Amino acid sequence: MSSQLIAQAETLFSQRQFQRGMELLGSAAKADDPDALAYLAGMSLAGTIVHRDLPLSRDLFRRAAAAGSHEGAIAYRAFLANGTGGPADWRQAIELLEQAAATDPSARRELTLIQSMRLSEDGSPPDAFEPRRLSDSPEAWEFPGIFTTAECDYLIEVSKPKLGPSVVVDPATGQLVSNPVRTSDATGFPLIEESPAIHALCRRLAAASETHVKQGEPLQVLRYSGGQEYRPHFDAIDGADNQRILTFLVYLNEDYAGGETRFEANGLEYKGRKGDGLLFRNADTAGKADPRSRHAGLPVTEGEKYLASRWIRERPLVSG
Repeated sequence: MSSQLIAQAETLFSQRQFQRGMELLGSAAKADDPDALAYLAGMSLAGTIVHRDLPLSRDLFRRAAAAGSHEGAIAYRAFLANGTGGPADWRQAIELLEQAAATDPSARRELTLIQSMRLSEDGSPPDAFEPRRLSDSPEAWEFPGIFTTAECDYLIEVSKPKLGPSVVVDPATGQLVSNPVRTSDATGFPLIEESPAIHALCRRLAAASETHVKQGEPLQVLRYSGGQEYRPHFDAIDGADNQRILTFLVYLNEDYAGGETRFEANGLEYKGRKGDGLLFRNADTAGKADPRSRHAGLPVTEGEKYLASRWIRERPLVSG
């Protein structure tokens, strides 16, 4: 019945009968229909038809989870962990994950991974990082083993079903579009999918880069198959009000040939071992792009390369 109700609401929206569609969903939500609650939560998160309201989205996902929505439970744990729509509550996120792990194998694997991390009670990572400087201009550092083998394998596994053609930012429109400059496959983990495990890894990258976790764009996982590459480019965005000042890459496997990250200005080529991180500066804190940060992901000549990528902005992206 819930799926039929959602279909009816979507039909009404397509016919621009927005009030009727919202009334239909609202009545179902009042009756604690889990799918209607989760659908409304997604609308509030995306700002679709209604105004974007992160606290409301969080509360609706909470109610959807309580009513038995699997999707709602995953989203609510993510919001608790990453502090979307309200204060972060790592302890409650883990408690809910422990409850889910009793019957859900995917939650059980995520919980096992988190338990292997050396985290504080609030989910904070260790403070000690010992990078090795690779270059002064552009500024680049190596972080050996910043992710464990198990963490790398986990990211590859959860990413594979979601991979699709990579996109780039169109400088004219600011929209994400396909472009032959970037031929890999990719997927991202936006706030709704930034599960406690993914968030813990994002917090580790934030701590290592000495930035706030909310300065980071959603974590991406990239797959480069034979011949795929990312031609020379800048990660900084022309005219951006909130510039991409840093890029953090983590190499998730090493059983491939080619695929080095190459900086054109000084010829530096880097290819990390499984779990190694590469951090480099794209722009200063005033948002001025570094012309020496132009780099490329060289073509993979054998096997498949998996890479985690996180662009870090000058200021936090989400306030609520």
